[in-house]
Amino acid sequence: MDTADANANPQATAVTTQTTVVETGGPSGEPIIVSDYEALAAQRVERTAWDYYRSGADDEVTLRANRAAFERWRFRPRVLVDVSKIDTTTTVLGTPVSMPILVAPTAYHCLAHEEGECATARAAGRAATIMTLSTLATRNIEDVADAATGLLWFQLYVYKDRAVSEMLIRRVEKKGYRALVLTVDTPRLGNRDRDRRNGFALPPHLRMAHFSSDDPNQTDIETRKSVVGTSGLARQAATMFDASLTWEAVDWLRSITNLPILVKGILTGEDAALAVEHGVKGVIVSNHGGRQLDGSLATLEALPEVVAAVNGRVEVILDGGIRRGTDVLKALALGARAVQVGRPILWGLAARGEEGVAHVLEILRAELELAMTLAGRPTLASIDASLVQRAP
Repeated sequence: MDTADANANPQATAVTTQTTVVETGGPSGEPIIVSDYEALAAQRVERTAWDYYRSGADDEVTLRANRAAFERWRFRPRVLVDVSKIDTTTTVLGTPVSMPILVAPTAYHCLAHEEGECATARAAGRAATIMTLSTLATRNIEDVADAATGLLWFQLYVYKDRAVSEMLIRRVEKKGYRALVLTVDTPRLGNRDRDRRNGFALPPHLRMAHFSSDDPNQTDIETRKSVVGTSGLARQAATMFDASLTWEAVDWLRSITNLPILVKGILTGEDAALAVEHGVKGVIVSNHGGRQLDGSLATLEALPEVVAAVNGRVEVILDGGIRRGTDVLKALALGARAVQVGRPILWGLAARGEEGVAHVLEILRAELELAMTLAGRPTLASIDASLVQRAP
C-alpha cells in the first residue's frame, strides 16, 4: 500500500459525514484523473485511517521513490503505425482480463466505505479484471466471493500456527478463488511512524473478518486501542506472523493446495530465481507500497533485474506507484505482464464506493489505451524494451 494530527482518535468512525467538495477534476468538481480521487478521499476518511492508508515506513523514502522511478524513464514512440484499433486485453496465469491492470491486496477496506471489499470486488468484476483479497480484510472470504462479479485471488500471510493459514486456504478453495498470493516481505511490520503516533487500531465496529471475534489472531488489533507509540497491527503481526519463514513455506503450500502460487515482495534477481526453483507460477515485484524496509529499491528500479532472472519461466507483475496509464505502459515495456494497483483503489472506494473504484480502473484503462496509441504500440504484444530508455 501508498501528516496528520498526532492526537487523532483511532476509535472514531471510519467514514466521516463531511461532504465538502474539494476543487478537483473538471469545472463541476468531477474527478477526471486518479489523483482527483485522492483529494476527494482525503476529505471523507477519518484522519487516523487516512494516515494508515497513505503512510510509508520511517522517512518514507521508498514510498516517494516508487513514484519518482517512473519519471526516470522516457518513451521512444514510433510513428506511422496503424493505431486505429488498440487492444488492451491479455491473460494473467492463463486467465483472460480486459487489461493488464489488477487490484492489489490492501487491508481494511471498510475504513474507507461501509461495503468495503465487497464493493471493490464488484467494481473489479465490472472492469473484467482480477481482485486480490487481503488476509486483513474487513469483509470475509465468503461474502466477498458471493458479491464478486469477476475473478478473485487471495493474499496469504503464513501464521506461526500453520493451521490458521491452512484454514484460510480451504475456505478460498471452496469459494472458487483462483490463486494464492504469498506475501514474503513481512516477517515483522515496518516502522510506520504515522500509525505509531496515532496508536492505530481498528475502530470498535470493525474487525478482521476472516476470523471469529474471539480468535486470538486478531486480539491486539481489535482490543488494545489508542496506545500512542505503538500500532495495533504491528503488535498483531509480531504475535502471529511467522518470522522464521523460509522457502520451505512455498514447498509446504504447494504440498497442501493445487492453487497456483504467486510470491509477492520480490525485489532481487536472486530471490526471483529461487521463487522459480520452488515452483511458483508468478512473481510480484513489490516493496509493500514503501511500508516495510525504507530505503529499498523502487519497484520499477527492481523490475528489469527480476524479469531477467526469471527469463520468461513465470509471469512477473509489478505494484507500487502506479498512478497513470503511462506508468502501466512503462512497466509493461520493462517486462511486467501486468501491474497491481493499491492505494488508488482505496481512494475511489472512499470517495464513491463501487462506482469510484470502477471509475479509477476505467481512468487507468483509458489512459493506457491512449498511451499505446501515441507510442505506436497497438497491442500488448507490440510493447517491448525498445519503447523506453533511461533519462539522462
